[in-house]
This record gives sequence, structure tokens and C-alpha cells, in this order.
Amino acid sequence: MEVNEQIAIDHGLKKDEYKKICDLLKRSPNLTELGIFSAMWNEHCSYKSSRLHLKKLPTKGKKVIQGPGENAGVIDIEDGDAIVFKIESHNHPSFIEPYQGAATGVGGIMRDVFTMGARPIANLNSIHFGSPQHKKTKNLLRGVVHGIGGYGNCMGVPTIAGQTSFDSSYNGNILVNAMTLGLVKKNKIFYSKAAGLNKPVIYVGSKTGRDGIHGASMASASFDEKIEEKKPTVQVGDPFTEKLLLEACLELMAGDSIIAIQDMGAAGLTSSSIEMASKGNLGIEINLDKVPCRETKMTPYEIMLSESQERMLIVLENGKEDLAKKIFDKWNLDFAIIGKTTNTKKIELFFDNKQVANIPVKTLVEDSPMYNRKWKKTKLPKKNKIKKDIYKKLNIKDVLKKVLSNQNICSKEWIWRQYDHTVMGDTIQKPGGDSGVVRVHGTDKAVAASVDSSAVYCWAHPLTGGKQVVAESWRNLISVGATPIAITNCLNFGSPENENNMGEFVECVQGIGEASKYLNFPVVSGNVSFYNQTKEVGIKPTPSIGGVGLIKDYKKMVTMDFKKIDNLVLVIGKTEGHIDQSLFARAILDEKNGPPPEVNLFNEKNNGESLLNLINKDYIQSAHDISLGGLITAISKMCIQGNKGIKLKKANNFVNELEYLFCEDQGRYIIEIKPEDLKEVTNLLDKNSVHYDELGIITDKEMIINQKTKLTIDELKSYYTNWLTNYMSA
Repeated sequence: MEVNEQIAIDHGLKKDEYKKICDLLKRSPNLTELGIFSAMWNEHCSYKSSRLHLKKLPTKGKKVIQGPGENAGVIDIEDGDAIVFKIESHNHPSFIEPYQGAATGVGGIMRDVFTMGARPIANLNSIHFGSPQHKKTKNLLRGVVHGIGGYGNCMGVPTIAGQTSFDSSYNGNILVNAMTLGLVKKNKIFYSKAAGLNKPVIYVGSKTGRDGIHGASMASASFDEKIEEKKPTVQVGDPFTEKLLLEACLELMAGDSIIAIQDMGAAGLTSSSIEMASKGNLGIEINLDKVPCRETKMTPYEIMLSESQERMLIVLENGKEDLAKKIFDKWNLDFAIIGKTTNTKKIELFFDNKQVANIPVKTLVEDSPMYNRKWKKTKLPKKNKIKKDIYKKLNIKDVLKKVLSNQNICSKEWIWRQYDHTVMGDTIQKPGGDSGVVRVHGTDKAVAASVDSSAVYCWAHPLTGGKQVVAESWRNLISVGATPIAITNCLNFGSPENENNMGEFVECVQGIGEASKYLNFPVVSGNVSFYNQTKEVGIKPTPSIGGVGLIKDYKKMVTMDFKKIDNLVLVIGKTEGHIDQSLFARAILDEKNGPPPEVNLFNEKNNGESLLNLINKDYIQSAHDISLGGLITAISKMCIQGNKGIKLKKANNFVNELEYLFCEDQGRYIIEIKPEDLKEVTNLLDKNSVHYDELGIITDKEMIINQKTKLTIDELKSYYTNWLTNYMSA
């Protein structure tokens, strides 16, 4: 088939990009070559609109073994151990086909981790849906949750934490971000850089089919009313095969046979072979007749662009082929020698004894487009002048009831009950806390992980929102007693060709970079997902941050449930009364404008490190950071989890009690301490110039806010726990 400009445009390429391809090749590409270019040059694989800005992120640190550029990031957790982790999006496929889209998102991120030699030990997710009233929301939520649970549970990997939110901006484009952590010995980490000449290139795993062709290109396009037609571009997952692939790969990795290994994710055999060749500055020759196919008469184009799941590409040492084949035969997986490394620095494909593609690797990777897109800066919105009269009409109890049962606050137990969060036997803090925690098997160490995003703050002011989401990740790790080490990010935005959307991206990345640098919390891996929009309308900017930290002695782990009657409760960090962009402002006052709360990175660092110091000295009985919903929401969760009440002290410096209780000032934590430790704790806080307030005292079964307002724990539980279950069963 002769290729022309229109066919290139149909493949998602721009006119000038097609011209550039012809100039680089000094000829027109054939259809297979055009397909390869369209896959490697789309946003999903090339990062052509984001590379320029991502380069500014801090990626190095004392504990960083591998930063961005590999299948996943790697951090040192001492004693010869390392954690491999990454988060990735599977947004478009999950909207089209929620079960398979979410399932293959989980499968793909697990392959990114075990391809580096690490056994997956924990999964997390960040999932975002449209308005609860939207006709598709319930079915999409049900399908995505079943897909995540179905794949993770079959693999025998616990899902230990996550985040779920609802917002009308996701009505036509939901977000499904999956994160995996794996454990590996530092001296057994595997990379994707091909090395050596005439080394065998091996295909292992499942057979190649026609599912997922153009999956990466579809992920780099906007949605329209023809979305149902895109179902064939969604991959189909088989977790049982992936479990076999995991065990076979780890068995082969125990020896010294592998030079390089890469999973076949977005763009399948195309991206895996080209990335290996590019990193090794080599060429790769592939005989497509040797690729195991499950469908008849597959063309070179289809074989190269298929995104069939559960497949890996390996460069082996010479002479190790029989040994490797025995392992994959044992696990009942396909094993085929499909090519070899060369010194040509080209990707050369053969089919039916003919050469069907011949492309210099450099043209696909280094020469791929990089755009400095136009973008608009977002001004910090002016503060709202909220008329205080409005507060007189509000009753604290009614407001708290509405906030606790709000879809973005309420318990997500309906979701995480469908995930196996205790398989492998090392989960020591399950979903529902500030972070999930897994013990490093057979040791006293534990790894904490959380995933956060705050689209509302990022939409109001992207620079502040970017800082806030990193700071919240930091607080969530500290709240369980973990020392934060590094983050991975999944950056979900609308079209980069829209100046406003591009501005949101640039400034969110700037905010993430500033906070990461100040908190010594580097970015070691990540993913950009653009074109999250329907027709011309983009989603709210949603950067998801996955944070990972270390607890050196798991017995020092902290939980949020109140522990003992008569213990004292303190707030670390200053309460200023910032109401704009709070849940209270949006859900109760119906006020959507105004700036997000300010993020003071000095206070974040100082407050967090001071709390960590108190935890290590065994002063802290329970802790919880204050975020969405403010102070009273955080206290309510601590009461519910501990089945204890609290008698609050009057906040003398606040004119308005509602502002005090529901404001969302940053950098704050609630802590529980023994009465006899008060002097020591406050001395340490004073010494470090940390602001604190005494909040109250733990009681039996009642939250006493003031003389007029009392709530039983059963009342709090009913507000908090019922909304999602009722919504899904209605």
C-alpha cells in the first residue's frame, strides 16, 4: 500500500511530522514503517510536548539508584534491598472498556516493575470518575474496580492503598492510574539497555493477536461521539498468564543469562525493540515470521503495533538459549528467538523473506519531535469575600453530616473490600489509613506508600496545586511513621495544543518540582497522559503523586485511630482559616472561585520532620494529616476508626467556628499523646519552632464540639460509611 500525507494524518501524525519523516528517511515510508513512526512519535511514547518541562524535575538523591528513563524508578532501602516503583495511566482504554482497560493497566505496571528483577509486593491506584449523577458513572466505577481487583487478586499482589474522586470534568474521560512497588536485591536489578553484537533477541510470554493495535495512538487522541468504535484498540488481559510470566522471568533472572529485558507495553514490539536498541546504541534485526501469533495472516504492521498483553523482549547471552527455553517451556509460555542485535543502529524487519522495514533507530527516538508549546500562566485568583451572615444559617452538625457523606470524603470501603489487601501476608496497614504499609518479608523494615491528587487546587492555581499534592504525599507518609524517600507521578491533562491546558501542565510540573526539591523528595519515574478531554473540553488538571517511604522498625508504625480515653489531642501547624477552594466552600456555600490554600514548604518540612522525631521517640499514639474537609473531618475519621469520642477545646482566636473547623490550611497534623508526655512533646515542638494548639481530650463514645453540638460515634459512622454502598446498590 502506498503511503501518502492523508494516511499519515489518519495515523495521528501532523503534516510537518510526516514531511520530517520523509526527510529523515530520504524517501516515503511504507505502511509498516509509518505505523512504527506513528507509535513512537505520539505523545504517549515520545513525550514530545512534555519532555522540555519534565527535564526540570529533581530526579537525584542519596537513596535514588535509578531515576526516570527506565521501566521504573529504583530507591535504596538499605541492607542490600531496593524498591522498584512506578505509576502509569490507562485512562482512555478504561473509559471505552472499563474492566479490561483497568485490568490491563494493572498488568502493564506490574510488568514494568518485574522486568527490572523485582517481585511486586504492593499495588495502589488513583481513580477518578464523573459526577455521581451522570448516567455512565456507576457502571464505569463498577467495571474499573472489578478490573483492578480481578487482575491484582489473580496475581496474588495486595492492593494496599488508593484514592477515588468524583468530578463532572471526568464525565467523558475517566482517569485510571495504577501504581506498583516491587522488592529486589540491589545487585540483581535488570535494565533495558541492549549490549553486545549478534546476541539473540528473544520473545517470551503470550502469543501476539490483533487486540490493542493503535492503543498508544488512541491514548494520544481526544474523545468524540464515535468512542464506541475504539473498543478494538483496548487490550485484553490474562492475569494467570502474567503470573506464569512473572515466575519464569524471575527464575531466569536468578542466573546470569539476561543482558537486557523490556516489557511490551504501549506500542508493543515496536517500542520494546526500539528502546532497547536506542539505549544500547545498537541495531536490532527481527524476523517477524518467528513471532508467535494467535491469529492467522497477521501482517508485519499488525505484529509490530499489537499491544497484546503479557509479553516480554529479552536480549540473552550467547549459548543461554536452551537454558532459557527450558524455563519458559516449564511455565508453559511461548519462547521464540526472533532476531539478533547488530551494529547497524537500525531497526530492520523481515517477513516472508523480504525486508519490510529499515529505519535508523535515531530517527525514531532522538529525532522525534520536541515541542515548546505556547502556554498561558494562571493568575492567583482573588480571595472571596464571604458574607459572614451566611454562617448564621448553618448548623455545625448538618454541615458535618453533609461533608462526611460527600462522595469525595466518604469511606471507600465498598471499593477496597473487592481488592485482596492482605495476600502475601505482609500488609500491616490496610486501605483506609493515610498510607498503605507492607513489611519487607522476614525483616523489621516496612515500606509505606500513598497516592494523592488535588485537581480542584490545581485547577484554581496550578503552581500551588502542584506543590500541594507533593506536600500531601509527604504528610501521608510521615503520618504513618515513614521517612519519605521519593515519588512517581502520573500527569493527567487535556490537550497540550490548548494554551490553557498546556499552561496548567507547565505550572503543575513547576510546583511539583519546587516541592520535590525543597522536601528532598525526588521524582524517580512517571507518566504523562495528555488529551484527556471530550471534544474540546479538557478535564481538570490532575497530577497523581505516588509517594514511597521507609519505616526502619515496623513496630514504630503509627495509625490514625484514637487509642485511649483521657489521652490529649494536639494540632501541629497553624490554623489560619483558609476557606476558598475547600470542600466546605464548594459543597456547602456553593462557592467555586478563589485561591487554593497557600503551601509553605518550610513549614511542611519542619512540621513533618518534627512529627517524625516525636514518632521515633515513641511519643505519638495516633496521627493523621489534615486535608480535604479540614480539621473536623480529620478528627471524625480518627474517632470512627478508634471508636472513641473527643471533647474539643474552644478555639479562642477564631471568631467563626465553622471556618476553624472546615478550613483547609496546609502543613497540619492531628496527634494523640499521653497526658504525662505533654511537657516533653511541647518542649520538642517549641525547640523546633513548630506551631501547635491543644485541641481536646479523648472521651468514650461522643464527639463534643461545643455545648450545643454533640454527635455519637454511631452517628459519625452512619454519615461516613453509607454513601458509596447506598449509591452502588441503588
